[in-house]
Amino acid sequence: MVHKAHLPDQVPVDAYGNHGFRFGGMSHQGSILALPSGMYGWAVNDIIDLRPDDLSQVFEDRDRIGFVILGTGKTQVWPTPELRQDFDQRRIGLEVMDTGAAVRTYNVLLAEKRPVAAALVSVDDPR
Repeated sequence: MVHKAHLPDQVPVDAYGNHGFRFGGMSHQGSILALPSGMYGWAVNDIIDLRPDDLSQVFEDRDRIGFVILGTGKTQVWPTPELRQDFDQRRIGLEVMDTGAAVRTYNVLLAEKRPVAAALVSVDDPR
C-alpha cells in the first residue's frame, strides 16, 4: 500500500534509521518511496512480503524512471523472480542493495539528475 505523497517533489534523503527517514525538512516513520511524482509513505516492512501491488505507484511513474533502487533493510535480500520479471516487462531497471547503500546511491544519482526512484525499507539503526 502506498500513502498520499508527503511532498510533491523528489528530494534527497537526509537521514535514515530509528525505523524512519528524514527528507525535505520533515521526517517519516516507516518505509518510503522516493519517486519523480513525490515522496510517499510505503507500507512494506519486510522485503519478503513485497508484492507487485506494493509497487503500483512506481509502475505508474515508469515513464519518468530509468531504474529503481530497492533498499531491502539491514541486509541485501533479493526479491522474487516474479517481481524482477515485472520490472523487466515494464523496462525499468532494478538495483537491489541494503537500505544504507540504497540511500547513498539514490542521493548521488538524484544529484546527477538521473531518472531514478527508490523504494526504501526502514531500518532500526544505520550501520
